[in-house]
Amino acid sequence: MVSNADKAFLAITLAVSITEKEKRKRRWCKEWYKMRYRFTHEHLQRTLQATEPDDYKNFLRMDNDYFETLLELIRPNIEKQDTNMRQAIPASQRLSITLRYLVTGMDLEDLKFMCAVAPRTLDLIIQETCEAIIQKLKRIYPGPAVMCFCFSLIVPRTIEDWKKVAKDFERRWNFPNCIGAVDGKHIEIEKPSNSGSYYFNYKKTFSIVLMAIVNANYQFMMVDVGANGRMSDGGTLKNTKFWQLFSESENKLNIPEPCELLESDKKFPFVLVGDEAFQLTPNFMKPYNKAVLTDERRIFNYRLSRARRVVENAFGILSWRFKIFIKDIGLHPDKTRKVVLAACHLHNYLCEKNKNKYIQPGDIDIEEPNTTVTKGAWRQGRQLLTWLTWLWDTNIYFGISV
Repeated sequence: MVSNADKAFLAITLAVSITEKEKRKRRWCKEWYKMRYRFTHEHLQRTLQATEPDDYKNFLRMDNDYFETLLELIRPNIEKQDTNMRQAIPASQRLSITLRYLVTGMDLEDLKFMCAVAPRTLDLIIQETCEAIIQKLKRIYPGPAVMCFCFSLIVPRTIEDWKKVAKDFERRWNFPNCIGAVDGKHIEIEKPSNSGSYYFNYKKTFSIVLMAIVNANYQFMMVDVGANGRMSDGGTLKNTKFWQLFSESENKLNIPEPCELLESDKKFPFVLVGDEAFQLTPNFMKPYNKAVLTDERRIFNYRLSRARRVVENAFGILSWRFKIFIKDIGLHPDKTRKVVLAACHLHNYLCEKNKNKYIQPGDIDIEEPNTTVTKGAWRQGRQLLTWLTWLWDTNIYFGISV
């Protein structure tokens, strides 16, 4: 007669045996992933390249020449070798996957159907490619050695370089001795697990902050990414590596000495400009309080707002071109930081290489001769998104309650 203990032992042995068989039968890859080259978006990409160049540019936010140039730059960092088990995903597809992720803001679960690549593999590809973009484009546009979360993009390196930045601001925006416009942008993320209110900001969302210095041509000179969203813009700026470099007495950035302005015998320092959220210092200008404006102060505020508007427009174009920024990013903050840095480098790359198509006249704010400002397309797009979000949040759609 079989005892209860023996029965239990036999049941456990049988269960283990069945589990082992199931493991051996389990597929290492779904069948439709194996047929990737029948379904992938690369066929569409090649067709657009050959027949519809404008649609191709919209597909990847760049012309094919600039795509190929970028691909050759990062290929050594992202190319993989084929194995006996499977064929590696080509470097060209890895780059186009990453660009489509940045351009569309698709979730990885949705992106897999366009690429025929598993979400976990997509995550790895996007992170590796973003890292390659950062490292390679950083070498093209080198800056001083910086550390932590701060990255230099096309920051000037000599006194003459800084003076050229200042001349651009004076020529385009009528603000002398300005060497950069500063602002912060909240990059909204899904709440990380076990993070409490650490990333919770005043907009009642979760975010990390992109703090940037922008030149007169809407290009990022220095950026800092990763501060938690609950910090103020002023507090975030003070904690950035580039602000520490600007504040040091050693002048490691080679900022020019104060100089006389036109029709003045007084010497004025070279300054950054920002809005009311930042602290006034000898090398950082902010607007006068609106409650105590004289005519002279009103003119100063007007001039400063023109110079400062470039950073707003740089952020706007970044979000307008890369839709990853118009919704919560469902990645860990460290991974999100890498995605943001890569997008900033791509923004500069396209500003430099393909400016007339990347930034078109109607995209940015235009000041008319009578000083009225026509808002750029990116602002109108943001307003539409806000309106649609409100409709969704209030459960209203075309007047029908759902």
